[in-house]
Amino acid sequence: MATLARLQGRSAIVGNQYYFRNNVADEFRKEENDAAVKIQSWFRGCKVRAYIRYLHKKVTIIQKWWRGYLGRQQYQLTVKIAYYTMKMNLYNAMAVRIQRRWRGYRIRKYCFNYYYLKEYLRAVSETNDAIREALEEFAEMKEREEKKAVLEREEKKRDHQARKMHYLLSTKQIPGIYNSPFRKEPDPWELRLRKAKPLTHPRAEVKQKCCINLGDWLACTSSRSFPRTEILPPINRKQCQGPFRDIAEVLQQRYKPLEPTLRVAEPISESKEAREAFRREEWARSINDNMFLPFSSYHKDEKYMPSMHSSSKYGTDSYGHQHFRDENPKKWINVKGFQTVLPSFDLFSKYGKLYSKAGQIV
Repeated sequence: MATLARLQGRSAIVGNQYYFRNNVADEFRKEENDAAVKIQSWFRGCKVRAYIRYLHKKVTIIQKWWRGYLGRQQYQLTVKIAYYTMKMNLYNAMAVRIQRRWRGYRIRKYCFNYYYLKEYLRAVSETNDAIREALEEFAEMKEREEKKAVLEREEKKRDHQARKMHYLLSTKQIPGIYNSPFRKEPDPWELRLRKAKPLTHPRAEVKQKCCINLGDWLACTSSRSFPRTEILPPINRKQCQGPFRDIAEVLQQRYKPLEPTLRVAEPISESKEAREAFRREEWARSINDNMFLPFSSYHKDEKYMPSMHSSSKYGTDSYGHQHFRDENPKKWINVKGFQTVLPSFDLFSKYGKLYSKAGQIV
């Protein structure tokens, strides 16, 4: 109770102190709040930075382990490649050594074998000698055949000449030119003339003109071209009923010759020949006499001389199908005919009039 009495006695003082302290706290509350915020921000910054440093350490450890793993894998791959390359180089070197040994043995054994080459060259020389002898014999045989053929041709020529000169053979009354009475023995040509037969000139064969008439085409189909057999006697049996025609009439109708139409009767190349004739006619009639205009000015001072054929005042002559000397009275200037300027030769004008058949002047 005493304590309660003391507290009640001091209630006014406690109220004043409470008010005073609240006023003081209100005055420093903002500064304290700012100071607390600054302390919290610093502490939180330190905490976050410490956590980030921790994370960096852990990430560095993870990267170190991962990069180490990748490096070890790459190194193992490099070692494998190097080992494979070294092994392949060793195998290649061994293969080259084996090939060198084998090729050397093969070349020494088969290609550059001295004794083998010596034997081969000896066989080649023997074969060449045999072939050369055979060729020489063949050449001699050919030469003999050629000489024989030349002699035969000359003999045939002499025989033909003897047959042509058979009229020079001597008779009992008149000696020939090769059987002179002043010679001890007759000339060899005389003996040849006696053996030869006189040459008779063959008659020239008259060649018939080969004309193809399309009317005779397939004439073999006529009834005459087929073999005819004699009509056998009729068999004694009953005659067939019906209006049957005669056998000759039926055969004539079956094997009658072909009657070609106008299209078949004409040659196949009729249109082609007509076009060719028309082309030749156009080529003969077409004359181009246009003035030539060159693309350069080099010939501009030269005078153009037209063709005499087209520049004539009497008109163009018909070229290609008529002669230039044909007379056309419609184009004459005068009614009189053409007169020569030079006189004619009298000797030529008297030919056939003043000479006889014997060639003597009358």
